[in-house]
Amino acid sequence: MIRVVVVDDHQLVREGLAALVAASPDIAVVGLAANGVEGVALVVREKPDVVLLDLSMPELDGLGVLLRLRELGVAAKAIILTTFDDDMAMLKATSLGACGFLLKDVPRDELMSAIRAVHRGERVFRPTVTSTIRAVLRPKRPDADRAETIADLTTRETEVLRLMAGGLSNKEIAFALKLSEGTVKNHVSVILDKFCAPDRTRAVLKAIERGIV
Repeated sequence: MIRVVVVDDHQLVREGLAALVAASPDIAVVGLAANGVEGVALVVREKPDVVLLDLSMPELDGLGVLLRLRELGVAAKAIILTTFDDDMAMLKATSLGACGFLLKDVPRDELMSAIRAVHRGERVFRPTVTSTIRAVLRPKRPDADRAETIADLTTRETEVLRLMAGGLSNKEIAFALKLSEGTVKNHVSVILDKFCAPDRTRAVLKAIERGIV
């Protein structure tokens, strides 16, 4: 049974989501929260398998919830749900460890599939990388995109990249992989070089676009 928590400040949306999710025989709703502060406390207490997390909320928004949980050392597989198609919010959510990002008008079957996929350890974002994100990633020369290649990553570099995509810092990655922070920093530098990326966010975006993470 997949245990789910729903965090949304609109009562009708919150209860409607809970009813939709609970109708699936393999999914159970174990708690509802009306704002981000309540959501953090609920996730810490219930330790759900998946969190359905509204992006815009009073007191503490969805991104703030992700950040607070990370600061508390609480692992949470969260799917951000939002009314608006916001590319930059998706990038921030990804960097903070969100496992999914979906619009609230997503069909029920797709939402259920997303919950199951995230529970399995997969990531579920909008079907394609949007034009705004492509503009961030696109090289300046028109023919550069075709020419651009990414050097093969080692097994260790792939592990580091996946943790980067989860929003972990170098120190957190070092702890998770039992490496020194300096070694992790070297791996991150090599990854950025191989991806021709100026920073971690661009590297993670390219990895998502190419299905590496």
